[in-house]
Amino acid sequence: MVQFNNEWDELLKDEFKKDYYLRLRSTLVREYKTQRIFPGMYDIFNAMKLTSYSDVKCVIIGQDPYHGEGQAHGLSFSVRKGVAPPPSLVNIFKEIRDDVGIDNTGKHGELTKWAKNGVLLLNSVLTVRANQARSHRGIGWEEFTSDVIGLLNLREKPMVFMLWGADAKAKAQLITNPNHLVLKAAHPSPLSAYNGFFGCRHFSQANDFLRARGMEEIDWSIE
Repeated sequence: MVQFNNEWDELLKDEFKKDYYLRLRSTLVREYKTQRIFPGMYDIFNAMKLTSYSDVKCVIIGQDPYHGEGQAHGLSFSVRKGVAPPPSLVNIFKEIRDDVGIDNTGKHGELTKWAKNGVLLLNSVLTVRANQARSHRGIGWEEFTSDVIGLLNLREKPMVFMLWGADAKAKAQLITNPNHLVLKAAHPSPLSAYNGFFGCRHFSQANDFLRARGMEEIDWSIE
C-alpha cells in the first residue's frame, strides 16, 4: 500500500481500491520486472509525499516523466542534483529570470525546494519506459491524476494551476472552483516555448494571486 505520510493517505485510500487502479498496479508490477522503468518505484509518488493537500499553493502539471537514465525522480520537470537540467527546465528557468528576476540557470535542476514550498509538481502520467517517451500513456495514470486534480479543485483554499501544453490544458475541464486561478501557456519544450511559454509571466501572476488572498508567495529560487 502506498504511504504518503500526510493528508493524501486519507484522501486517496479508496482510490487505490478502484478496479482501474488495481489493473494499473498489476501492469506496473509486470513492467518493473521486465522493463527499465523511470522513476524508481519508490519515487513514483514523490510529488504528493513532499506536498500535502492543504499545503498546495500551486500545481504544475507535466506530461510524463523524463525517460533518460537518472533523470526522473517523481517531480514534474525536476532532475536530481548532478543531472544536467533538460531543455524544458532550462526554458522554465529563463522565464523565471525574465519574469521575477530570480536566476536559477547554471545551478542544478532539482525542484524539491519548490515542492516543500507548496508547489505540487504532478505529471499526468507517473511512469515511463526507458528511452520511450509516453510509453505508459493509457495504462491508468490519467484517471488517477485526474482524480487528484478533482480533489484539489474541491478545496476552498485558493491555489494556482499552471497548465503548459496540450496534455496539461486538457485537465482544465476538471478545475471548476472559482476560488482557484488557472494559467495556460505553451509547453516549455524547445519545440513550443516560443509559441507562448516565453513571456507568459505565470510565476509573477501566481504570486500576485496568492498575495492578494493573504497567502505566502512562492520563492521560485532553487538554491
